[in-house]
Amino acid sequence: MIEKRPRIAFLGTGAQGASTGADFALAGHDVTFIEQWPDHVEAIRENGITVNLPTETINARVPALHLCQVAEVKEPFDIVFIVVKAYDTKWACQLIEPYLAPDGLVVGLQNGMTHEDIATIVGRKRAIGAVIEIASNMWVPGTTNRQNGRDTSWFAMGALDPETQDRVEAVAELLRCTGTVEVTDDIRSAKWMKLVVNAAELIPSAIVNMALADAARAPGMLEVMREAGYEAMRAALADGSKIVPIIGMPPVTTNDPERYVDRIFEEVLQTFSQEDTLTTSLQDWRKGRRAEVKEVNGWVVDILAAHGQTAPVNERVVQVALEIEKGRLEARPENAELLIDALRSARPQR
Repeated sequence: MIEKRPRIAFLGTGAQGASTGADFALAGHDVTFIEQWPDHVEAIRENGITVNLPTETINARVPALHLCQVAEVKEPFDIVFIVVKAYDTKWACQLIEPYLAPDGLVVGLQNGMTHEDIATIVGRKRAIGAVIEIASNMWVPGTTNRQNGRDTSWFAMGALDPETQDRVEAVAELLRCTGTVEVTDDIRSAKWMKLVVNAAELIPSAIVNMALADAARAPGMLEVMREAGYEAMRAALADGSKIVPIIGMPPVTTNDPERYVDRIFEEVLQTFSQEDTLTTSLQDWRKGRRAEVKEVNGWVVDILAAHGQTAPVNERVVQVALEIEKGRLEARPENAELLIDALRSARPQR
């Protein structure tokens, strides 16, 4: 069982991991950062981790390890929060698994359906899925800018194995130092609902190189983003997921999946983002990194294909995004027309 003061690691301390991990440190928890950006590790060691919140700036002193120093860990971790990109999940879990206590837990604070990847490495009884809703960015080592206060930061958590579900609340209580945390017995559906809104917002707004709010106001783009979400919802239902409320929304009162997509997308725009919020995908591209294209929009395409259905808007999003990542196309507002063309072809199928 998890002891009163568990040994905790945050594996991945970019914008999201660093801001939540800083709250853990200031709450007095035994927390260690493990990070792949060398300059970031050195900045944290020298000056601590600084988090700029909407109404305050905090600084926490946290032990920070380079990836190569994980091999020096002597005492195993009781809880590991994985906060790396979805496509980095498996290797991150392989890295940390030898340093996880026999009854330790791995929590995936990530976009995408990464809970199954975690389970394949550490086992289903040690895997906890999670949903995270925070807007933040990081451009320089040692400092993260969190655009949500703790009152508008939201998480959901649930075990993959029913035998582990009674341990989730203890982990959730730890996470409540940084935001609202709900425990669910259907984390798979909750993860799908987050992927629905991610499919609508992350890559589409990055393709047109705009802040999320600006992209949603650009001519034709709101319809494109909603259609990407509608396709994702169809994929979720085809995959056996239920429509469940997330990010603090009230219980579902509509039987129309598309209306629910509209509601959840509107909630993200109004509550969980600001006028200048850049999605994590656009931040990745501006840093020269690849984004979670296949893990979000590509997932929708693949799931619907497996059920004999198509996802023309998400398919176009993936195609355009990969061209941008290959350097064959530039992320720019004019790309909206490429997505709108896909929307026009999709509507006759509905």
